[in-house]
Amino acid sequence: MIEKQIDIKTSDGVADAELFYPDEKGTWPGIIMYPDIGGIAAGLPRHGAAPCLRRVRRSGPQPVLSGFARAGVSRSVPIRRGEDHRADGEVRKFVTPAGTERDAKAFVGFLSGLKQIVGKIGTVGYCMGGGMAMRTAAAEPDKVAAAASFHGSQLASAEPDSPHTLAPRIKAQMYFGFAIEDRTMPPEAVEKLKSALDAAGVKYEGELYAGARHGWCVKDHNVYHEHQAEHAWHHLIGFFNETLK
Repeated sequence: MIEKQIDIKTSDGVADAELFYPDEKGTWPGIIMYPDIGGIAAGLPRHGAAPCLRRVRRSGPQPVLSGFARAGVSRSVPIRRGEDHRADGEVRKFVTPAGTERDAKAFVGFLSGLKQIVGKIGTVGYCMGGGMAMRTAAAEPDKVAAAASFHGSQLASAEPDSPHTLAPRIKAQMYFGFAIEDRTMPPEAVEKLKSALDAAGVKYEGELYAGARHGWCVKDHNVYHEHQAEHAWHHLIGFFNETLK
């Protein structure tokens, strides 16, 4: 497995990311992974992206990990979960809906320009990254064929630019893993999201993960649920294998 810290030029500046790809010759589909608020220094990428690559049966897709690092946010200053909520706010103020879509175009363009990448692009996001995955699918509907979200937050809010409003622009097949007792996606929000997707004719699957609370996929989170995290990885890999043929 080859891992590289990279910088991707966007219309607003330079975004930090990490690139993982198999240490062998070949071509693969590309995947953009958006971690949760902890970014690329948190438990998800270290315990997530590399195993995801190793577990995919057909050589493996090639993820780019976004660290939410736009102007003013550095990969060298990781957010420690639970220690400084001000740091969360500093990251969130840079991750705007419009900025996310501009970044998405840059990320898709970067992957599409790699000689190892062929075919369509997939994306997956966790927590706030779930909405980023949806925005990526909407920003590049002809290039993104698959988008997944696990314990995605605020996917169907009252905001005028809520992710669910983008459903008419999405052509990708989608998968949503919902948490129980999730204040960022209560049952009424889940139904609102599904209604928007149905109205737009988006193909999707939604699954409620029993016993799993918001953040269950992230290994350094206090609600990490090993069994359901494994189920999420298994489902994600199958989803990408099916949609990114």
